[in-house]
Amino acid sequence: MIDFRYHLVSIVAVFLALAIGIVLGSTELQGATLDGLRQTADSLGRQLDNAQSQLSDNQAQLNADQKFYATAEPKLLANTLTGDRIALITEPGAPSSVINGIKQAAGYAGATITINVTLQPQFNDLSGSTFSSLETINSSLASQTGTVLSDAADLQTVNQQQAAQLIAEAILETSSTAIGLTATQAQSVLAEYAQAGYLTTSSAVTDAFTDPATLAVIVTPATAPADGQNDPANQVLLPLAQEFASGSAATVVAGSVSGSSSSDSAMSVLRSSSVSSLVSSVDNADTTLGQISTMWALADQLAGGTPNSYGISGASAVSPNPAVAATPSTKPTPSTTPTPTTTGKAKKKK
Repeated sequence: MIDFRYHLVSIVAVFLALAIGIVLGSTELQGATLDGLRQTADSLGRQLDNAQSQLSDNQAQLNADQKFYATAEPKLLANTLTGDRIALITEPGAPSSVINGIKQAAGYAGATITINVTLQPQFNDLSGSTFSSLETINSSLASQTGTVLSDAADLQTVNQQQAAQLIAEAILETSSTAIGLTATQAQSVLAEYAQAGYLTTSSAVTDAFTDPATLAVIVTPATAPADGQNDPANQVLLPLAQEFASGSAATVVAGSVSGSSSSDSAMSVLRSSSVSSLVSSVDNADTTLGQISTMWALADQLAGGTPNSYGISGASAVSPNPAVAATPSTKPTPSTTPTPTTTGKAKKKK
């Protein structure tokens, strides 16, 4: 704590510096020296004025760009994902600007958000108690649904990975013709994790479980975690994205500009991992441009494109190729009508 003596010494030092300045100003700093300082000060003042003017111009241009994208978004996204269904998965701390923007963009693209799964902080907990709890739930649900659980990429996050596998099977399919969990099974899976405090859900449509989504968007936190790559949230994101990519036709990980620029951010950790080859990523999804890119990235993957990174913070491109992404997606037509099942689903190989 700073005491009175410290304040007194500081005040004396300030007044002493002022006194020395007055003496120097009245004696030494005369003639050419004083003129030189004045010229330097004038030059710096002009440079500051120019910088402020340029900043103002850049801000005006940015505002104009944002208005243009907002106006053009419906046209740019029209028919991009007509009839497609998207599951939205949000991590703890995911910004509402990204979540709401993705929902709006999906509507413009002709897609439907079927369900929003909100992961809770406990899902990213790597303590022993959570390990045991998830292990028990995963084993029970795998037995009920006949699911063969994935092998772990990392033993520390094995239970989060297997939970993500089961959650993905409850809300996603790789195609509109795949035979999936029954609605009862899917709801049971989510209910188990919700009751244990690992997630909350909100179904945007009544048939979210009878006609699951084939596309997924995962929204990352608004800020980078303190522990960077070693933070549990970042460690869990990788198997989470991997399982959703495996359980869907296309998955995009979307984040905000502020939450993606740091080298410790979820976006940076994802892009530096092998999982980046499985999912596309957009680091500016809190802007209209990023939200357009998110829909285009899904469409690009559906058209056979390779997952890529888009945005402004270490991305490979600003956005997907609109000539490809803006082409309406084609959906396979089943040659035969799938036979309903009450015992589970044809399991995806992980």
